[in-house]
Amino acid sequence: MEIRQCQPGDVDKLLTLYRELQPDDPELPVSDAVARLEQLHRLPASGIFLGWIGAEPVTTCMLVVIPNLTRGGAPYALIENVVTANAYRRRGYGKLILQSAIEAAWQTGCYKVMLLTGSTRPETLAFYEAAGFEQSKTGFQIRRVARRAQ
Repeated sequence: MEIRQCQPGDVDKLLTLYRELQPDDPELPVSDAVARLEQLHRLPASGIFLGWIGAEPVTTCMLVVIPNLTRGGAPYALIENVVTANAYRRRGYGKLILQSAIEAAWQTGCYKVMLLTGSTRPETLAFYEAAGFEQSKTGFQIRRVARRAQ
């Protein structure tokens, strides 16, 4: 699997992969998605990692590096939108994409990488633990839109 940062020309395929994460989400026009990707790229070391098998992206996650004024100014990172295409699950690709994003965060000097999941499925939680994450904090959120169904 080849791992690289998502570029504007990859966005249409990325959006197809995202449908496996949120099939009921409203369609985002490619031009709007490209504009948001360009905004993300303006944040140093932030981006969307894509894992490719041939000409198809099979796994992805987004890394956002957040500037910080505590911890001696060391930034921290947030990982979101982790998805692997159904046909490619349980082959280690999701773990590899997470490892790439985590390594990029460490190279940027982040002191921690955070990830939240709304899933309570044991296999999902085991996947994140196997990737090196630990459930050590309590997360809270507030949403503008209704909570998604499990």
